[in-house]
Amino acid sequence: ALLCSAVGLFLGLAAVMRWRLKVGEEMDLRPSLHWGEPVVVTEPRPEDGPVMVMLEYRIDPENSLEFIKAMEEFARVRRRDGAIRWGVYRDVAHPGRYVEHFMVNSWAEHLRQHSRITMTDRSAEDRVRAFHIGDRPPRVSHFLRAG
Repeated sequence: ALLCSAVGLFLGLAAVMRWRLKVGEEMDLRPSLHWGEPVVVTEPRPEDGPVMVMLEYRIDPENSLEFIKAMEEFARVRRRDGAIRWGVYRDVAHPGRYVEHFMVNSWAEHLRQHSRITMTDRSAEDRVRAFHIGDRPPRVSHFLRAG
């Protein structure tokens, strides 16, 4: 058993030397800091939560499949930055109206998301927002659990 472990360790080290992982070499990890501060009437306490954030998009219905694909790619960013739940829904009464929602554990965690988004993440977000039609950006709403 020890001999097998030693051989496996040696083969693993040889593989690492031969096939190096390229992590972050093509990514711009500088903070983008392009998200504004959430609009609130009363500042929540840092531990308040969970927090649900909703974004409302207006999409040309002909581009819905491409939009959904871009949203699913961007979902990885949301989850990596602290979202414990994520989803996108279409309005059955208004074709082209989509709502994205994600949840984080606390208000402080959501504020940290604002500083975590990188320049590479901004590019992914820009791909999603390119589908939005209208003269205003997607509407953003913040909700705290009641009670």
